[in-house]
Amino acid sequence: MRLSPGGNQVTMQTDAKPKEGEEDARLGETTEKGDSEPASDAGNATTQDSSSISNGDDNAEDGGEMVDLKIIWNKIKYDLRIPLGSTGAKLKEKIHSLTGLPPAMQKVMYKGLVPEDKTLREMKMMSGAKVMVVGSTINDVLAVSTPKEVMQQEVKAEENKKEPLCRQKQHRKVLDKGKPEDVMPAIKGTKERLPTVPLSGMYNKSGGKVRLTFKLEQDQLWIGTKERTEKVPMGSIKNVVSEPIEEHEDYHMMAFQLGPTEASQYWVYWVPTQFVDAIKDTVLGKWQYF
Repeated sequence: MRLSPGGNQVTMQTDAKPKEGEEDARLGETTEKGDSEPASDAGNATTQDSSSISNGDDNAEDGGEMVDLKIIWNKIKYDLRIPLGSTGAKLKEKIHSLTGLPPAMQKVMYKGLVPEDKTLREMKMMSGAKVMVVGSTINDVLAVSTPKEVMQQEVKAEENKKEPLCRQKQHRKVLDKGKPEDVMPAIKGTKERLPTVPLSGMYNKSGGKVRLTFKLEQDQLWIGTKERTEKVPMGSIKNVVSEPIEEHEDYHMMAFQLGPTEASQYWVYWVPTQFVDAIKDTVLGKWQYF
């Protein structure tokens, strides 16, 4: 404080000089703030980078080439993109998601029945390939399975009461002709898929030669003779029965019931035993046995 020329008292203010310890503390705070802010920015950058990383999709596990297929079921076409490394079983799952048709009820055809254990690459499927699917939904099956199941049980019960079919007079006149020379070879004790060629060299009830062609893409059974070929929708066949031929158990006699009664049965003789189950599964559908 000092006096002005007029005698008044004048007060002068000066900035207080911080003590040495206080200045060091302030500098420390500034340093900490400067260090912490870049750390926050780095944290934000890490979050953004991680959020931009793709989780991939189902196809990544195959890591391979994709193929675009045309799925045809019930006269409706579906587009399906699927890895070539997928198996036939995986293809059925994809078809299920498209159509609602359970895999167990699907007959999938691409140059014959599609095996579940082979990959699409092994089956040489290419983009644009048409894959035919035949089968009924669960509701369709439930609507018709009970009558057919009852019919099969009745047929089996009736067969147990009768003498073996091969001893009955109506069949003996055909069987007594002996095994045809050009019949397909039989392999007892094995089960095989249907061959890619027609089953030929067999006899029908009149003793004439007959061949069976399974047109899976059309869901039809073609019964061919020298005179004509009858094209039968598989869905119209009510039942299929078979029985080994005595003294020739590696061959069966088989009947396709084309109408409501046994009078409509079409008999075929000398069917190789290894194809019997495949014929029944193809004509009636595997779901008939569930």
